[in-house]
Amino acid sequence: MSRAKANGIEIEYEAIGSKSDPALLLVMGLGAQLTIWPDPLFKGLADRGFHVIRYDNRDTGLSSDFGSWGLPNIPAAVMKAMKGEKPDAPYVLADMAADAIGLLDALGVERAHMVGASMGGMIVQIVAALYPQRTRSMVSIYSTSGRPGLPPGKPEALAMLTAQPEGPAREQLVKHGMKLRQTIGSPGFPTPEGELRALVEKNVDRRWYPEGAARQYLSVISSGDRVEMLKAVKVPTLVMHGEEDPLLPVECGRDVARLVPGAQLQTIPGWGHDFPPQLVPTIVDRIATFCVAAREERT
Repeated sequence: MSRAKANGIEIEYEAIGSKSDPALLLVMGLGAQLTIWPDPLFKGLADRGFHVIRYDNRDTGLSSDFGSWGLPNIPAAVMKAMKGEKPDAPYVLADMAADAIGLLDALGVERAHMVGASMGGMIVQIVAALYPQRTRSMVSIYSTSGRPGLPPGKPEALAMLTAQPEGPAREQLVKHGMKLRQTIGSPGFPTPEGELRALVEKNVDRRWYPEGAARQYLSVISSGDRVEMLKAVKVPTLVMHGEEDPLLPVECGRDVARLVPGAQLQTIPGWGHDFPPQLVPTIVDRIATFCVAAREERT
């Protein structure tokens, strides 16, 4: 892995595939390190002819953190937002979108296919709207427009966003991480327990940093919705969403697809809010096929 200075911070990233191939940027979600992108998906897209880049968002993994800002009061921020006031935050999603562009600048990449999952989907929506000249296409995966009134996630899934492990020991952190993944995972495609444990252990050992995830959550709350922004998106867009997503219900993805002119929508029965190994080949094929068609459409 490598590190780049971008947008005033340091960003940890990993790239694979030929630099002469079209760039494809993978943007992860809330508190999720770049390693949450499954290796078979990362490598699979490179095998389909893309220069694939995945990275740690600010306040996640090995990228710059904002620990000096402290731990936010999420309930107070939610109350403030419900009153129509903007909560104080060290950064907002637009800053994280600028990080993505800054990373491309640092790597000498002029334009890229922007692929984002969950909060990463929110980030690539902003990139596509504000930086269309840098965006070949957009793929928004199990994300949302943030429109008020959309169906909420299941209480048990939402509760896991702020739940705490039983203690600081490694096994307690792993147990907590597995419970999170199982709660938001795919009912139709359960990840084998051994594979799930290996993934969680890898991420716990790389960096356990829930404070950063809390500040990212604050940035989502402080950023408002993207309804008008999405209506202005002009790049080819694919929305992918699981029909059994317990965190951001499928209606959230349908809303994004309705808002973006000409967007394609792909929903998958049994899919939740993860990348189950059984579905990775399907997801790789859908993204690659779409991005190739988008490239031909714009040339």
